[in-house]
Amino acid sequence: MGLLLTLGLWGCAAAPTAETPAAAARPVDVLVVRRGWHVDIGFAAADLAPPLAQMLADFPGARYLVFGFGDRRYLLRHGGGSAALAALWPGAGLILVTGLSASPAAAFGPSHVINVPVTQSQARDAQRFIWHSIRKTDGSLEVLAPGPYEGSRYFDATERYHAFNTCNTWVARTLSEAGLAVRPAGVLLAGQVWRQARRLPGATVSAHDLPH
Repeated sequence: MGLLLTLGLWGCAAAPTAETPAAAARPVDVLVVRRGWHVDIGFAAADLAPPLAQMLADFPGARYLVFGFGDRRYLLRHGGGSAALAALWPGAGLILVTGLSASPAAAFGPSHVINVPVTQSQARDAQRFIWHSIRKTDGSLEVLAPGPYEGSRYFDATERYHAFNTCNTWVARTLSEAGLAVRPAGVLLAGQVWRQARRLPGATVSAHDLPH
C-alpha cells in the first residue's frame, strides 16, 4: 500500500510527562484518512488518553495510531472475489490498527487527510468509542493477526460488519460520538464521510483535494 517506507522508520517514543492546565486545554486533532473507498480515523500518540493509550505498547515508537473497521473474511483473505461479496452480508468485524512514524499526511498524502480540531473531552469520547469497538480477552487486548503491512495489527471487533455498518459508517459513528455534526445514518461510502468531515468547524485539508 505504499506505506512501507514510512511505517518502517519508527523512532523511540518519549516518556510521558504530566500535563499542565494549558496543555490539557489545548485542542486535539482528529485525523480522518481517506484511502480510496475506505476511511480510517487516527490520533497522534501524544493525544491518546487511557484506556486507548495502552495500545501504544503494541506499537513501540509510533507517533500516530490509525484505526479502521472492516470485515474479517474480506481482510484476512486479503479481499477480492467472493470475499468482497461476502462483506455485504453480516459477519465478524476486525479493527486494523496501524502505527506510523511519519504523519498520516506524509504516509497517505496530504490531500487524503482531514485534520479536525476537537476538545480534549471530545477526543476522549471518540477514543472511548474506538476502545469499546475492540474485543478484549479477560479484559486485556490481544492481537488477532499481523496486519497487511509493516507496523499494522488486526484486533477482533465487538461489532459485526455488514452493508449498513461499513468501515465508513464506523468512522462516522466515531465522529458523532465525539459530539461532532456528523450523521452516521445512511453512510455507506467514503465520500459521504469525507464531505461531512470537511464541513466541520476548523477542518483543514490540502489544497490538492480529492474529488467530492
